[in-house]
Amino acid sequence: MHTEHDLRHHGDAEVRDDGAALTDLAVNVRTGTPPAWLRERIADSLPGLAAYPDGRAARAAVAARHGLPVERVLLTAGAAEAFVLLARALKVRRPVVVHPQFTEPEAALRDAGHTVGRVLLRAEDGFRLDPAAVSEGADLVVIGNPTNPTSVLHPAEMIASLARPGRTLVVDEAFMDAVPGEREALAGRTDVPGLVVLRSLTKTWGLAGLRIGYVLAAPDTIADLERAQPLWPVSTPALAAAEACVSPRALAEAEEAARRIAADRAHLVAGLRRFAPAGLRVAEPAEGPFVLIRLPDAAGVRHRLRGLGFAVRRGDTFPGLGDEWLRLAVRDRGTVDRFLGALGRALP
Repeated sequence: MHTEHDLRHHGDAEVRDDGAALTDLAVNVRTGTPPAWLRERIADSLPGLAAYPDGRAARAAVAARHGLPVERVLLTAGAAEAFVLLARALKVRRPVVVHPQFTEPEAALRDAGHTVGRVLLRAEDGFRLDPAAVSEGADLVVIGNPTNPTSVLHPAEMIASLARPGRTLVVDEAFMDAVPGEREALAGRTDVPGLVVLRSLTKTWGLAGLRIGYVLAAPDTIADLERAQPLWPVSTPALAAAEACVSPRALAEAEEAARRIAADRAHLVAGLRRFAPAGLRVAEPAEGPFVLIRLPDAAGVRHRLRGLGFAVRRGDTFPGLGDEWLRLAVRDRGTVDRFLGALGRALP
């Protein structure tokens, strides 16, 4: 069993101790969120807190957003709960997780008593997956798209080619709404056998403290997961947020934000390339709202950046990465320029 990485370490740990004293490039939640209109929608739900949550309207709204029947939708307390439900409810014997990626899927599978296989993607290959690397015997495969922390956007048809009779194919699309046009999305597809797509509403909309996400899958899989959930797992305010975040207005705003993030990411990557003589390398092409970099003395650089007021995400807790990697959340150009100045002072 693999034990060399701290699978429970996440970006919030990088800023928890110092709070507002640090500019946060460690957590992949869009800044300036939730927007005022969304806060108002959530606040409007508060008078109904005496009643038990009723998720029917939110579930129907998510289904309509993806053109699916409601039987293919399950609302969850963030994508993290969905990973726990999958690990506990599905009867699998040979799960495989494609790394580097978000570590909660493997952690949840281990906690449920599973022995987890790994497919480790290599920097030399641009962290891109060769489907042949996944064992034919795997009956559960988990992959992120775009992948956290590598920012790789895998082709949808390549991921779909991993489907097999008797296999559950789990695709974590928590950051897909940060990709302009959501190209390469599998959400809404019903032609891929065993497909389970996870979506999070916490990243783009700044709702990490509210916990809301959802699962899209075949009705029998949704039923299995729902039986594993506790009663009323999603709060009334979170349900109100879910319904609001899949509205036409919200989808248009998310698309605009995705295009802005793409421009800000290009600005960040161009600035990072200037440090190539110091040994810094960017994992490219980056397609998510974060960038992965490799550099000498990354741990020391991270420590010095904290002293200069910036928090970044260490990379060594991700299987497949070592202590020479850091992940940077994409921020606005002003913040990026200030960060690049600090990085120049923090490099050896």
